[in-house]
Amino acid sequence: MCAAIEARERGAEVVILEHADRSMRGGNTRHTRNLRAMHSGPAHTLEGSYTGEEYWQDLLGVTGGHTDETLARLMIRRSEELPRWLHGKGVRFQPALTGTLSLARTNAFFLGGGKALLNAQYGTAEASGVRVSYNCEVKELHITRGRFGSASFLNHGVESEIAAKSVVLACGGFQANVDWMREIWGETADNFIVRGTPYNQGTVLKDLIGKGAVTTGDPAQCHAIAVDARAPKTDGGIVTRLDCVPFGIVVNRNGQRFYDEGEDFWPKRYAIWGRLIARQAEQIAYAILDSRVVDSFMPSLFPPLSADTIEQLASSLGIEAGALAGTIDQFNASVSSGSYNPEILDDCSAQDLEPPKSHWALPLDTPPFYAYPLRPGITFTYLGLKVDEHARVLFEGGKPSPNVFAAGEIMAGNIIGKGYCAGTGMTIGSVFGRLAGEHAASPREW
Repeated sequence: MCAAIEARERGAEVVILEHADRSMRGGNTRHTRNLRAMHSGPAHTLEGSYTGEEYWQDLLGVTGGHTDETLARLMIRRSEELPRWLHGKGVRFQPALTGTLSLARTNAFFLGGGKALLNAQYGTAEASGVRVSYNCEVKELHITRGRFGSASFLNHGVESEIAAKSVVLACGGFQANVDWMREIWGETADNFIVRGTPYNQGTVLKDLIGKGAVTTGDPAQCHAIAVDARAPKTDGGIVTRLDCVPFGIVVNRNGQRFYDEGEDFWPKRYAIWGRLIARQAEQIAYAILDSRVVDSFMPSLFPPLSADTIEQLASSLGIEAGALAGTIDQFNASVSSGSYNPEILDDCSAQDLEPPKSHWALPLDTPPFYAYPLRPGITFTYLGLKVDEHARVLFEGGKPSPNVFAAGEIMAGNIIGKGYCAGTGMTIGSVFGRLAGEHAASPREW
């Protein structure tokens, strides 16, 4: 939508081919809540300041250096103008949500969430003359020596073709393509839950790879979080996400802990938990909490399981009671006294354990006890198309296409090769969408 609006404002005739119907339009954006933006002082609903260097260090920390610095810093610089630009397109913002996110200073929250964001953008785009065609599944792009000519697509099952001076690819990753996911993960992928749209099949991505486009990102890397295991297979959205991990412990099917639940602030660590759970037997885990902390986070759409004793809770989870009780006894005995504060990296820890819990460690000793079953929830994959600072897709030899551009999850691997920093996906889509729209409106030889 950012690309379409930007291109239209620059005089281009714009057509959007949307795979979904109108009710499901916009891909995973329907489920988003915020974007991360640098700012030098209080701006819109953002508190304090969030410098470009701080944003860069946060990104560097979660990616472990798996990022294109030139493109990442470009995204960071351009993020500062996003709240104002989006506001001018009818998007409204609200103060940050409370709970474990701690994003009031770094992230601008959309009033009404992603669906309201999309509705505002569609309204702006259509009022300006952008045409939207729904139920149009793009099957192939006709490209010669890196130059786009036309696209073949199915419109309600009828084969059609459209020619254009340029094309912007903004069709996401391939996480909903079960066969492709199995190629990478094997049978493990059968237990993954696709958090967002079922339309992210990766058809255009695979087509471009076959036509010589340069790729970036590891096919096995993805934005994968802990979601409620009772969530639907696709499109459960953000209400199935669980933010309870830092407040308790997480165990596998055998009742054993397997990672530090308090390693760092949740927005910097929540996107590693899907992969951690994927490595466990049957791709299942359980968050265990007690009554002192059960109201400290935004709950899942589904209620927690509860019991008056750990043994009863273990029985309801199908975990051997002695194993879970032993894990919790060992954890409780290792918890050091300190000043518990979920707003900072506090000094409440459990260090005499492997793995330790570095922060926010409280004994699990106050009944009733609660549990949430967890599965890997895939948001988007990181394998994508390599682009330059003008959002042009690179082809064989690293040569940029004169008229093929990409934005959003299909090129997010340029910025996020590993890990995730909350709200950055929307920033990537918005910044590179605007860049793609700007240059697609006036394609030329470079």
